[in-house]
Amino acid sequence: MPPAPVTLAPVEQKALVEWEEFTGRVEPVEMVELRPRVAGYITEVHFQAGALVKKGDILFTIDQRPFQTKLRVATAEVQRAEASALAAKREYDRVSALLAAKAIAPEQGEMRESMFRQGEAALESAKATQHSAEIEMEHTEVKAPISGRISRAITTTGNYVTAGTTLLTTIVTVDPVYVYTDIDENSLLRLQALQRDKKLFTNSEGKVPVELQLSNEKDFPHKGHIESFDNRLDASTGSMILRAVFSNTDGSLTPGLFARVRLPMTSEYPALLVDEKSILTDQAHKYVLGVDDKNISVYKPVVIGPTINGKRIIRSGLVAGDRIIINGQARLPQPGMPVQPVEAPPAPAKDTAAR
Repeated sequence: MPPAPVTLAPVEQKALVEWEEFTGRVEPVEMVELRPRVAGYITEVHFQAGALVKKGDILFTIDQRPFQTKLRVATAEVQRAEASALAAKREYDRVSALLAAKAIAPEQGEMRESMFRQGEAALESAKATQHSAEIEMEHTEVKAPISGRISRAITTTGNYVTAGTTLLTTIVTVDPVYVYTDIDENSLLRLQALQRDKKLFTNSEGKVPVELQLSNEKDFPHKGHIESFDNRLDASTGSMILRAVFSNTDGSLTPGLFARVRLPMTSEYPALLVDEKSILTDQAHKYVLGVDDKNISVYKPVVIGPTINGKRIIRSGLVAGDRIIINGQARLPQPGMPVQPVEAPPAPAKDTAAR
């Protein structure tokens, strides 16, 4: 029989980082449940549901008339207290001269001083009441405490709201966003070991990169970085919460979305890569068929790692430059057969993320 034609490809060596995938949820950096600080009837709603609002925008108006009346009463009380305090001060200012002329008794001088102090206290109390009325009047206009995307008006015009209780609407920040994911105990220990050895893969800013994929996406187009870890491992699940930060300038990362995230779980190292089609199974063992310098097929047991763009990482069993069969193994009944090699053109890798 003539030698079986087979396609060969060399074992590639390439510097890469192995990544692992986890599931997560997109959440806003800040979220506010907006509740009124004063009670009353809503007279106007100033926004459209789902709109972007800025910090300080007026969102709701509560009936201001009762608070205007209260403020007017408080202002009038301040004016009355000022007049009383001014009169008491003038009486007190004359005490020294009158005592020197022995025109009044010392007890009368002490009484005038007491009236002056009481007048000042009454004025201060009236000003505090006025300030409180001004605050309540200001709170009749419910303003956005943060910038972000607003929900619908849960409580609408004409409804009575209770201070600190009635939910008016909610606001969430849009850019950036947090992504929360649970990483298992083994992955956490690997990251901690890499960090201790100063081998943790980082980006140009010195931060650990994180990549994100939504359910309708094929690649991982969203780039972020690890922001923090939780302070303890959840014993019931054997996992820890990790928080990553992602830019969201286009608004595609809506809070609440399910996402897949991947993290670098190794340092950058020279990896050996072979075509996925070259990996064969012999019972519970993996192997490839190589070709020696006499074009004889050779059995090579291997230990495999994750895949990267159709290529498989080889942990052990091969060296860079080894020629292996990637097509035509089915025509070889057993290793040790002569072959007619055909070199396959190398295909450039599109990614450096092993998964």
